[in-house]
Amino acid sequence: MIPQQHSSDHYMHMRPLTSDDWHKFVRPGSRIFIGSNAACPDTLIQHYLTHASEIIDIEMVHILTIGQGQWTLPKYKDRIRVNALFLDQNSRSSVNQGLADYTPCFLSEIPGLFLQGVLPLDVALVSVTPPDDNGYCSFGVSVDIVSAACRAAPVVIAQINPKMPRTLGQSFIHVSEIDAYLEVDEDIPVVANGEMDNVTIKIGQYVASLIDDGATLQMGIGKIPDAVLANLTNHRNLGVHTEMFSDGILPLIKSGVINNSKKIIHRGKTITSFCMGSQKLYDFIHNNPHVEFHPSEYVNRPVVIAKNKNVIAINSAIEVDLTGQVASDSMGRRFYSGIGGQVDFIRGAAMSEGGRPIIALPSTAKDGQVSKIVTSLAAGAGVVTSRGDVHYVVTEYGIATLRGRSIRERALELIQIAHPKFREDLLRQVRDYGWLPPYHKHGPAIVKELGSVEIMKLQLKDGKEYILRPLKSSDDRRLQEFFYSHTKETLWQRYRNIPKHMTREYAHQLVNVDQIKDLALCIIERQGPREVIYAVGRYYLDGERKSAQVGLVVSELKRGLGMAHGLIKAMIDIASKRGVREMTGMVLASNLVMIRVFEKHGFTQYPTSDPSEVEMKRSL
Repeated sequence: MIPQQHSSDHYMHMRPLTSDDWHKFVRPGSRIFIGSNAACPDTLIQHYLTHASEIIDIEMVHILTIGQGQWTLPKYKDRIRVNALFLDQNSRSSVNQGLADYTPCFLSEIPGLFLQGVLPLDVALVSVTPPDDNGYCSFGVSVDIVSAACRAAPVVIAQINPKMPRTLGQSFIHVSEIDAYLEVDEDIPVVANGEMDNVTIKIGQYVASLIDDGATLQMGIGKIPDAVLANLTNHRNLGVHTEMFSDGILPLIKSGVINNSKKIIHRGKTITSFCMGSQKLYDFIHNNPHVEFHPSEYVNRPVVIAKNKNVIAINSAIEVDLTGQVASDSMGRRFYSGIGGQVDFIRGAAMSEGGRPIIALPSTAKDGQVSKIVTSLAAGAGVVTSRGDVHYVVTEYGIATLRGRSIRERALELIQIAHPKFREDLLRQVRDYGWLPPYHKHGPAIVKELGSVEIMKLQLKDGKEYILRPLKSSDDRRLQEFFYSHTKETLWQRYRNIPKHMTREYAHQLVNVDQIKDLALCIIERQGPREVIYAVGRYYLDGERKSAQVGLVVSELKRGLGMAHGLIKAMIDIASKRGVREMTGMVLASNLVMIRVFEKHGFTQYPTSDPSEVEMKRSL
């Protein structure tokens, strides 16, 4: 429990709120701000609703609020018009019935709307801690836009709650700035996340693979952020600069995984503007010098976010179209939430050196009946994050890399991570749009033998981390680049001649094999949003599907690191699981290095009719 802090001397300089005071502070036509999130002053608002029934034409403005939301009830529609800057379960119904308004805006810019008089405030109703010995009350769990609202409003009325955690940072208001108070001893609302399912766990694993040691994280609340955090236990020196956080980061802070030691600004501190979660979380942040709360105009400002390196921004969406446009505040014409801080952090991460803006979402909705990867956003849906802002989209089926990719490549990347039952239809539609060349006829398949997450991290001899994964439809240009990087010697060893060209159509055929029957794997290195292929291994089954003919090639730049070993090991494992009885490979007799690689994995050398070649065989 939060220990009560009480300085009675300072109460002497504040005015206790009476039922008559509302008529002094509020006039017809006033705009009233309501405190945010888990710091919504519910009891104070109920006091207003009870004792100011004659005051009409009031506009109440707020972002997300956790609580009863009684001011949104239809019975108050003749007294109050809600203007929600972010929708919650209380305001959503009213907005979509036309009984309330929704104003879309970036969270970083809302304080400016108040302070610059675009949305001038008359009264701010907020929740704070009791004053300390110096007369300062803390905004507690929500500094966000509350701080600016109190600076902008001529009248501030506070619900003083001894159970509100005292948070540090730019999180204080002096009693001299509070015009009246109502003391209320009540628990802070707790917010519980649902149980993680297999879909969420896979999304968390894929997103975690994009996070390097020393990164600075922005995440929200919910199953996906928690799933990501649960996969970071082996990371080191992570930092946090986020709009909000919940219980998910507590184990990582206590274990030292999150220590903020690599941040450029606020080194050693977890930075946020609000939080919500369990009582355990509220106890943790109380008087905690390692966690600082700052206003949204600072925390969410993209140029501030970008001062840290390797910022990872993880946000969600309602749907994403095949060009990369993100709808996250509305389901068609039905408004659901708000813009919030998504664009602030997407752009801040994009500006950060080594930063990665990520949209993470399940591939389907409505129990798998609706794809969230779509050819076109639903009619009336708003684009919150533009196709130019999105770098990565992640579902339970993988990672789509969009930055610097053409519309054709984006469509193929996103179809690859759509639910398999929707892929062929998505492919058909984009083919009808003319986005794909005529030779592109087949959708991507899953290599289920790689496991629930179709990537394998490889730590090789040069100390770098590489990814082993299936080749996919959008790899055709990457494969071309890989081909044109080869020396004549490598081409001769692989193809027994020296081909001069690899057309895009032929490259498409090579990356778009039937992965259920045959197999095509690659090893890539992520260079920011660019993926570079450094090795390819594949096998083709004979007509009876009992024997697999193996071929592989490794870039001259990366030989001797273990890539060939990694590919052969993966292919043997997959072939064994598929019931293949034998694997064979033709190797030049002069290629002693590759012969040794095969032999290390149990292959035996056999002569052929051509003395320049040997056949490597292994029984499975």
